[in-house]
Amino acid sequence: MPEGMKIHPDDGNEVHDLATFTDAGRNVVTPVAQFPPEVAQVVVETFAAIVTRAKASPAACTPDEDGIVRSQTFEEGDVYMVEKPFDGYFADRYIMDFYDVNERGICSRMHWHTGLRFVRMMTGPGTHIRVSSLSEFRVTEVPGVTPFLPEAFVDELPDTTGAPNRVRHNLIVPPNSFVDMQIPRGVSHQFNAVGPHAVIDSVHPEESLEVLREQMSGYRMMAQTVFLAEELPAASTCLGTGPDPT
Repeated sequence: MPEGMKIHPDDGNEVHDLATFTDAGRNVVTPVAQFPPEVAQVVVETFAAIVTRAKASPAACTPDEDGIVRSQTFEEGDVYMVEKPFDGYFADRYIMDFYDVNERGICSRMHWHTGLRFVRMMTGPGTHIRVSSLSEFRVTEVPGVTPFLPEAFVDELPDTTGAPNRVRHNLIVPPNSFVDMQIPRGVSHQFNAVGPHAVIDSVHPEESLEVLREQMSGYRMMAQTVFLAEELPAASTCLGTGPDPT
């Protein structure tokens, strides 16, 4: 089993040095589908409602018989563990209801996880997701099958005080779309939703193994995350859908 990657296993706000960080691989993005606005909105609102109900559920907000708290808060949105791991099955599944950058006035930080992730980003009307990484994305394109190619551009990662400037690679998940992303362990990424209708359906294929190898005391998304900045950047640094004009 690989060694742990964290310094303090249960720290929910562990920050590593951006200047010395190198991605362990590259994220792979796969456009899946686009829908009529009314269809996309129903799908996204249905998933978001699950998270909302969980936040109001005492059972979801307190440890169960395995010590797992299903309703959690992550930097990018509220989450609910809809399926948990069990003996002989390492994976679990989360739904996340994104915060709207416009409402919050800040962006999420660049970060990486202690285990691999498989996420499906889903948007509704008037909403896009800006996905970023310190490494260039690989985009799946199968002629005759892939429905669209997302807009891509580069800029500089903001707020790198005390560290060299770093190029940030960006993709835009357009409104009313499903886009998947495969995220290897230790690879940087950053999700920011602009608009009110955005969710993620996320599978953590090795979550039980993450907790074991990192010697964590339990299942907490924030503890399975390592950030590359101390502060959350201003909203202006993740609102755009293209490179800043020069």
